[in-house]
Amino acid sequence: MLTIRKSSARGFANHGWLKSHHSFSFADYFDRNHMSFGNLRVINEDKIAAAQGFGKHPHSDMEIITYVISGALAHQDSMGNAAVISAGEVQIMSAGTGVFHSEFNHSKTDETHLLQIWILPKEKQISPRYGQKSFLNARDLTLVVSGSGRDGSIQINQAAEIFLGKFFDEKAFDFEINPKQKIWLQIISGKVLANGITLENGDAAAITDENLLSLKVEKNSEFLLFLL
Repeated sequence: MLTIRKSSARGFANHGWLKSHHSFSFADYFDRNHMSFGNLRVINEDKIAAAQGFGKHPHSDMEIITYVISGALAHQDSMGNAAVISAGEVQIMSAGTGVFHSEFNHSKTDETHLLQIWILPKEKQISPRYGQKSFLNARDLTLVVSGSGRDGSIQINQAAEIFLGKFFDEKAFDFEINPKQKIWLQIISGKVLANGITLENGDAAAITDENLLSLKVEKNSEFLLFLL
């Protein structure tokens, strides 16, 4: 079964310096029909204005994943990490027993566009852990996050996988699925046909009880594919 979540149906918050679309209930946006999807708790598409950001705030017992689409995000945390996450990079924080961090767009002119993702952890109260890697040069379908850290992906504390799809030419292919797994397909840009259904910028599809996902990807399309 494939259920569409249109971009326009997402929650939206405009804080001036931050414009955020919420795929699932988050902060002041509540929709009892969209609380989570399996272990996937949050997908926020954020646009942070120049010279703005999130001050120091805490997280615990959550796998927090950031993918920067454009611009850059400066990060500091209580584990001692200080880094800049640039376009094409994935960052993870296994928040575990607790971590404080801040995120800031230091550009004086350009906004930062990103996806922030929260996944419920497999184990609670583990020691916090940080990871960051560039996938700027990734092509086609690339595993970027996994519970095992296989194939050069960044490891998280959950048996979930995230694939980054970056296609500069048209391509059609089939993605085999374990029917027991839940699949979430989040379009970042471009156009993708999923089992014959058209998805465009910001659209998503929740896929359950299927053993095959047929994808036809248009030129210059980008998406995230979650196996949960």
